Amino acid sequence: MPHQAKGTLMPDALPKPAVCKVGRAQEAITPQLGVSLAGYFHDRRAEYVRDDLHAKAMVIESGGTRLALASLDLISVAAEVADVAKEIIKGETGIPPVHVLICATHTHTGPELREGGVVRTCPQFVGLLPRRIADTVKKAADAMVPATLRAGAASVEGYSFNRLFRLKDGTEVFGRSAQAIAPAGPIDPQLQTLSAVDEKGNLLALAVNFALHPDVIGGGSANFISADWPGEIGRNIAAVYGKDVVTLHLQGTCGDINHAVHDPTNLPRGGPAKAVQLGRALAGAAMLATERAEPMIAIPLASTIEMLSIPYYTRDARLMAEVAALKKKEKPSPFEKYLIERCESWPHDGKNADVPVQVMRIGDVGLVALPAEIFVRIGLDIKQWSPFRQTFVVELANARASTYVPTTDQAERGAYGAKPILSRWLCSDAGRRMADAALVLLHKLHAAPGP
Repeated sequence: MPHQAKGTLMPDALPKPAVCKVGRAQEAITPQLGVSLAGYFHDRRAEYVRDDLHAKAMVIESGGTRLALASLDLISVAAEVADVAKEIIKGETGIPPVHVLICATHTHTGPELREGGVVRTCPQFVGLLPRRIADTVKKAADAMVPATLRAGAASVEGYSFNRLFRLKDGTEVFGRSAQAIAPAGPIDPQLQTLSAVDEKGNLLALAVNFALHPDVIGGGSANFISADWPGEIGRNIAAVYGKDVVTLHLQGTCGDINHAVHDPTNLPRGGPAKAVQLGRALAGAAMLATERAEPMIAIPLASTIEMLSIPYYTRDARLMAEVAALKKKEKPSPFEKYLIERCESWPHDGKNADVPVQVMRIGDVGLVALPAEIFVRIGLDIKQWSPFRQTFVVELANARASTYVPTTDQAERGAYGAKPILSRWLCSDAGRRMADAALVLLHKLHAAPGP
């Protein structure tokens, strides 16, 4: 029976927290100056380094199983890079590729990795990247110590905004206009954390999952290298918990989410001041979530990947008529020039893409990794139907199957992120297919017996 002290009903003794092993590491991966910066429809060159880019890793071992999470301060992850890195990791640590998640924070002030894009890549940087990712994971795997895991969450509003608006004619556009009715979709205000704490109560590593597009610090005129606000979160966490703490940013589904406030404000709207503001505010929310997170009492680990075959978008008469009209313009914009070039050279009509959907179980946390920029409603849908107490949905992971993946209904409404070939490479139903596959895998891992 519970005992009573001073008029307060006390609970029975709580189960003892489970102890696993955790290793963490981070290594700078900053490229040389002069590289082209990714994320815009014109070339921007890096003239100086504002702050370093990093590869960050956390390796977890429980019940004889190990999982590795790796986060990169880059715009995306190509399958050619991730697959090679995973094979090196397997050979040097024994962690199988299916148990390794490699994702990007999506900074727009880092090097271009994507062949066939607007700006040139740096072959030397890309060629060395798998080795550098593997080295970071191996360093983490070689530094395992006993730890507890804790999953937390906090609601954060006023920093993320849906950047698409529904118009009176039923279409959607990027940004507010005179014909806008309201934002075309929601935000995901939930910031989630997965923290590893050693036997002395010291924070070792922190994974943060939040949905907000990281194109804040530089914009179209950027001429410097920076990890943007995810890097600022890490610096703020380290300032409070210690310089050896490794903070991984697992980007949430933010394909239609920006930082820009739609209403008038005297607060920063962009640039370094906004990145610093976001870094402080989101680090504060992460600390709030972490400090009240209970240690897990069981830590079963599992991971699986399903390779989906999803049709590419196939050019139709409507798109080609639009391209023909753009070609008649006297001075098409760089954006329009790129759309013309991409549409005329599109090689994927009638073909299918390989789309990896990865699902992990870390105790009572489910983790879904998807290979593109995903509209927020898809992530919210996965969270709603997941059997886990908390579910992290991570975009830009393991491959680059598309630039953006909108919801099925938004795919035909014309907004940026849904524009065929320019920003949407797959069929309009791709997001639903990914979400459905993820949910099936989540339920299978949740139902599987623990160690």
